[in-house]
Amino acid sequence: MSESLTVPKPVIRPRRLRATEPIRQMVRETRLTPADLIYPLFVTYEKDTRREIPSMPGQYQLSINHLIEEVKITKALGIPAIILFGIPPYKDAEGSDSFSEDGIIQQAVRAVKDAVPDMWVITDVCFCEYTDHGHCGPLKNGTVDNDATLELLARQVVSHARAGADMVAPSGMMDGMVRAIRSALDAEGFTDVGILSYAVKYASAFYGPFREAADSAPQFGDRRSYQMDPANAREALREAQLDVEEGADMLMVKPALSYLDIIRRVRKATTLPLAAYNVSGEYAMVKAAAANGWIEEQRIVLELLTSIKRAGADVILTYFAKEAATYLQQ
Repeated sequence: MSESLTVPKPVIRPRRLRATEPIRQMVRETRLTPADLIYPLFVTYEKDTRREIPSMPGQYQLSINHLIEEVKITKALGIPAIILFGIPPYKDAEGSDSFSEDGIIQQAVRAVKDAVPDMWVITDVCFCEYTDHGHCGPLKNGTVDNDATLELLARQVVSHARAGADMVAPSGMMDGMVRAIRSALDAEGFTDVGILSYAVKYASAFYGPFREAADSAPQFGDRRSYQMDPANAREALREAQLDVEEGADMLMVKPALSYLDIIRRVRKATTLPLAAYNVSGEYAMVKAAAANGWIEEQRIVLELLTSIKRAGADVILTYFAKEAATYLQQ
C-alpha cells in the first residue's frame, strides 16, 4: 500500500466568496435590472390586431389599442423605454409612410405618449419596412442612394419628433446620417430629442425573424453594401467615432451575442452611453431550444443578458425584456 501524499492546503480560498447567495450578491460585479432594458415592439396599421410572429414566439404585431396595453404592462414591470417598428398600410419606392404626419409610427407615438406619458419612446428610423423593394432608402442604379436617403431621414425624424418621440434611432448605416438628423431636428426646434445611433450594425444572418416580423426583407440582393462586414472590428471603432463627432447621444452595437468583443472595444473607445441589440435570431434560438426542453430558459435569458452588460453595454434592446424583468423581480 502506497504512503499517503502530503498535499499543501490552500491559503487563498476564492470559494469563500461563492459559498452562499448573500455573499454572492454582495460581491457581484455586474448587475442587471429592468431599468437596463429597452423593449422592441411592432405596431401595425390594422385594427384590433394581436398577431403572433411565428418565428418569434411571444412577440406580436400589435394594433395601436393592443400596443397601449403592452406598453402599460411594460411600464409596470419597471422597463423605462420602448422602441417602435412600424408595419404600414402601403409601401412605395421611397417609403413615404415613414415620414407621413399620419403614418403608423406617428400615430403610435401620439397614442403611447397620451396613455403612458412617462414611457421613454424611441422610434426606429429607417425605410426597409416602408419601401416596396425592402432596402433602407430610395434606389439609384440598383443600390441605395446615400445622400437622397439623408434628405428623407430628415423628414422622417422631424415627423417623429412632432408626434412626441423622445429619441430617434437611425438604423440604416447611411454615411452622414447622424449629422443630417441632428441638423434637421435642431432646425425645427427639437433640440431635446436625442439620437440613439445604430453606429455599428453588421450585415448579420441573425436578423431573419425580424424581417418576418416587420415585413422588411429586401426584394433583391442584400444589405452588405451599407451594413458592416461581420469580419471587421477596427471599422466598428471608426463608425462609432464618426457618430460621436456628428452628434449622437448614444451608440448601439447590433447584433449582441456574436459581437461581445465589439461591444467591449466600442465601450473602451467612447464615453457615450452604449446600447446593444439582442436581436431576433438570438431570441428565436433560445425560444426554440427551450421549447424542445434542451435548455432552462430563465437561467439562459438572465445569463446572456448579463453577458451583454458585462461586455460593456449600458442598456440592452431585447425581446426578452418583459420576461427578464419578471425573472429579476422573483
